[in-house]
Amino acid sequence: MRHEMMGGDTFPILKCYLEPGEMLKAESGAMVAISPQLTLKAKMEGGLTKSIMRRFSGESFFLQTIEADKEEGWTMLATPAPGGIIAVELDGTREWKVQKGGFLAGTRDVQVSTKAQGLGKGMFSGEGFFIIGIGGSGTVFLSSYGSIIPLDIPEGETLKVDNGHLVAWHADMKYNISKGGSGWVSSFTSGEGLACTFQGPGRVYIQTRDPKGLGMWVTPFIHFPRN
Repeated sequence: MRHEMMGGDTFPILKCYLEPGEMLKAESGAMVAISPQLTLKAKMEGGLTKSIMRRFSGESFFLQTIEADKEEGWTMLATPAPGGIIAVELDGTREWKVQKGGFLAGTRDVQVSTKAQGLGKGMFSGEGFFIIGIGGSGTVFLSSYGSIIPLDIPEGETLKVDNGHLVAWHADMKYNISKGGSGWVSSFTSGEGLACTFQGPGRVYIQTRDPKGLGMWVTPFIHFPRN
């Protein structure tokens, strides 16, 4: 499926061109504009149970399906947060784990599911007990808060990533939760807290901004009205 990014790096819009027979599934509310040749519907992807599970991973109950039945057309998609959008090609051999809210859209054969993490990872990874699993084949579009940067980890090497900057990673990579600094005291006093340590080979996508950091920055400027 042909696509292009418009609007710059900070507030991008994804424009996809659909040929007859092509279909795009997208997060609810992502559609900005659509040509009249295309059909837009709401669908419970995978049935009721999987739709309910998607809610636990931060995604919507329904997905949008945008389809070109007989004529070619185009659609434009955007995310609610300022940040990047990237296209990741899937060949069916490796799956991805994606942060909450990180899925924007995917072509027909992209499979979107909810993955449960273990107790320790669910409590301390920053993503909760459920995250998004992406598999199948085709093109998936991921979104972030801030720009998205790929980091490749060679076999036998490790990489520590702050939890708040994670976007996606190869699902078969081993990782564990560790302290962000050299010790527990320095980890929390430096503001780093916890991090995920990944073991290669594989790829990790990171985002250049941390939503929690934004919340901490904004809080001093919020003045609550007095009764």
